[in-house]
Amino acid sequence: MSATNAGSATPLLAALSVSPLARSLQRELRSRWPSTSDRVREMSRYALLAPGKALRPLLLVASADAVGGSRDGVLPAAMAVEYLHVATLVHDDVIDDDEFRRGQRSVHARYGTADAIVTGDFLILTVFTALAECADRGVPPADVLEAVRVLAGAGADVCRGQAKEAELTSDPATALADYEAMIALKTGALFRGVCRAGALLGGAAPEPAAALTRFAEHLGLAFQMYDDLLPYLWDSGSTGKPDTSDTENLRPTFPVLLGYQAAGRRDRERFARALSGRMPAQEAYALVRELLEATGALDRGRARAEAEAARAKEQLAGLPGSEGVELLTVVADLSTDRDR
Repeated sequence: MSATNAGSATPLLAALSVSPLARSLQRELRSRWPSTSDRVREMSRYALLAPGKALRPLLLVASADAVGGSRDGVLPAAMAVEYLHVATLVHDDVIDDDEFRRGQRSVHARYGTADAIVTGDFLILTVFTALAECADRGVPPADVLEAVRVLAGAGADVCRGQAKEAELTSDPATALADYEAMIALKTGALFRGVCRAGALLGGAAPEPAAALTRFAEHLGLAFQMYDDLLPYLWDSGSTGKPDTSDTENLRPTFPVLLGYQAAGRRDRERFARALSGRMPAQEAYALVRELLEATGALDRGRARAEAEAARAKEQLAGLPGSEGVELLTVVADLSTDRDR
């Protein structure tokens, strides 16, 4: 498998960071979060301005554009979804005790667990303030209210997915259907909520809104499936968090489940030992990587993720906003091209 240096940009990050829309979103984010003596806002600023793709804000604006909506009208909502996403990451790092996120120390590692929880809560509540701004920019209040419902529901699903993931800990025999149900909540829900909210705020009719919802569901699966492959495709540190994080947290991710399915009795026992918590994290990671290569799980995982990305693109046919559709297509393509 190919690898990259920790400091190099992935195709997804590089392509999105140079797009005019991504640059404008980053400028808007920085302008809204200047340095301040307010501790909670400063911790939130630290989390929000860490190097990242601004992928979810970009998806929301592109979805609005794809149905012929106003980019300016949905810009506050784009900020809101980044607040929601980053809040989940802050809390996720507390749960997993991960010390790094996006190439820098996680919020709880820098400021402490209590302040990290407060920061995540603060960002979640700020979501609603930002969404309300859309009405001031000409979006019908009824559409804003519906977007609030959609994003609140997506946030609740993320929590359900997090709880479901905890149920799967340490069990490499987990059924793939259970894994897919979990990632459809933990990762896919926010993709789905972001794209549907963007469509609604952009004034979409029911069928275009449904098409973008389906696009997001497939994209979310592709993105998380491929994300699970990255620790085994890249050199240590390339993903912005330790490659050993999943094995250290005894997490049976997508390639592990594929590998376990294909393994014989002896290798299944080795998978179980790697996720038992009885091995040092680095040794467990090395064993899992060896088993994934031996069973062909990485190649099969890549193929499945690419198939989901292709299904996502099929949903975009017939949408009127060419620029938005083009950008969504690029995101789908690059969601499974992040290891070179």
